[in-house]
Amino acid sequence: MSLNESPAGRQPTATYDSAFLKACRREPVPHTPVWFMRQAGRSLPEYRKVREGIPMLESCMRPDLVTEITLQPVRRHNVDAAIFFSDIVVPLKAIGIDLDIKPGVGPVVEHPIRTRADLARLRDLTPEDVSYVTEAIGLLTAELGATPLIGFAGAPFTLASYLVEGGPSRTYENAKAIMYGDPQLWADLLDRLADITAAFLKVQIEAGASAVQLFDSWAGALAPADYRRSVLPASAKVFDAVAGYGVPRIHFGVGTGELLKLMGEAGADVVGVDWRVPLDEAARRVGPGKALQGNLDPTVLFAGTEAVEAETREVLDTAAGLEGHVFNLGHGVMPSTDPDALTRLVEYVHTQSAR
Repeated sequence: MSLNESPAGRQPTATYDSAFLKACRREPVPHTPVWFMRQAGRSLPEYRKVREGIPMLESCMRPDLVTEITLQPVRRHNVDAAIFFSDIVVPLKAIGIDLDIKPGVGPVVEHPIRTRADLARLRDLTPEDVSYVTEAIGLLTAELGATPLIGFAGAPFTLASYLVEGGPSRTYENAKAIMYGDPQLWADLLDRLADITAAFLKVQIEAGASAVQLFDSWAGALAPADYRRSVLPASAKVFDAVAGYGVPRIHFGVGTGELLKLMGEAGADVVGVDWRVPLDEAARRVGPGKALQGNLDPTVLFAGTEAVEAETREVLDTAAGLEGHVFNLGHGVMPSTDPDALTRLVEYVHTQSAR
């Protein structure tokens, strides 16, 4: 199914003609659509209130809480899309990997995966493993109406990095040691993770997600040749697995300016761009036939309204000739961001880009 055909028997759905999905399909839009990575989260006082005393992973497994948290930025900011509240390690937890998300640290894996024997711990993910995801998306789509819901997952490389390192890393020495030293084990690990990731995205799409984003948060640590040889095949497998649903597929990584063309080749319909590469240059690198998403530096939001508007105007001007553009930050909303600054930014983008 192509992006120019709506799902559900190719009949129009409530979200099909939204500005966000039109931009993803590179069609004319009434205004540039806006959403923010991490728009649902610590920058919102209402989020901190409902999460109080509830561990992160538990909050991802409670449909009522997931629904409320996902809806909070839509209500407050009038963004053009909601992003499903979850975490990239949720499918790993669901298949029995002993991990936790530690405040101030991030995901920590009790027993890292570093040998061929360890691969047996990565069993297939079934819809029953994440029934709370299906339930939450059902509740969300009923509430969201014409506002699209973006499902998401961590890409195989980023998941592998957490699993092998045992937690966040700046150097990825253990992961890269396997990638270079035992390329067959590495390929098998990423292939197994591609299957798990694809299954997780399928659950979200079948429950009602209108688009999906694959986060390869740490891919910027790779040289292009290493990405092409050791990472792209697994990411392409994920995108190919969900291609038949006809929903836009977004690919995003941090510090991936040198990888933008390859990330598009992996199968994305929309390529996310961080703030380090101007959108017109990103479009040249990615090549035709893809929409772009981005790319305001998240720290600009601390600089005051005048500076935010000036930098936003520059992003919009640079994106003026693109086939399709979804406005976003070049990375996630920072926890200490003033929520009102985000609300004003959405209104400014909508007003300035109205056609």
